[in-house]
Amino acid sequence: MTSCFFFGDSITLGENDSVFGGWVDILKRTYFKEFNTGNPQVKIFNLGIGGETTHGLLKRIEVETDARKSPENNIIFIGYGANDLAIVDTNFVVPLSIFENNIEKGIQLAKKTTQKIILLSILPISDAIDGIQLEPGKTRVSSDVIKYNVCLQKIALKYNLQYVDLHKKFIKNKEVFLSHDGVHPNEKGYQFIAEILNPIVNTQI
Repeated sequence: MTSCFFFGDSITLGENDSVFGGWVDILKRTYFKEFNTGNPQVKIFNLGIGGETTHGLLKRIEVETDARKSPENNIIFIGYGANDLAIVDTNFVVPLSIFENNIEKGIQLAKKTTQKIILLSILPISDAIDGIQLEPGKTRVSSDVIKYNVCLQKIALKYNLQYVDLHKKFIKNKEVFLSHDGVHPNEKGYQFIAEILNPIVNTQI
């Protein structure tokens, strides 16, 4: 049996997708149909929490994985940054250096459960909200998204982890794939992410 853990924020949770419930839930339904004929072979755990940053990851990753890990095979996906890089009152919610440290600590904690750890990039934001303060007082800037993604790439290389560059795959059609708030994907965007990640999950189970 394989347990797949998807840690992240509201983009992992699937916010703004009233049709499919987000990309993790799309994967969950896919693998339920494919493998679960009475005895589950693949378990998908959506561990996204709206508004969460990498600080939250460190507080709960061990508890969440210990409660659900398989004795046979485990895969951990880590997808953070959209809230960390937000600017509130001229300060980053989680500055880049602390973000980097948190991700590295998260990887070390994840390695207690498995060596199969996959980092996901931060998605692009819509041009309509780039540098614009939104409720509840958060501002996001495209150039910061790139900086935080470069950090994630470097960490993936350092630890020899797979890095999935969703930003690169999204960027050309981001205005089609993003919802009205300019941060979260819409139904098409979530479906697109699921299509990207489905074969990656398949290679690990």
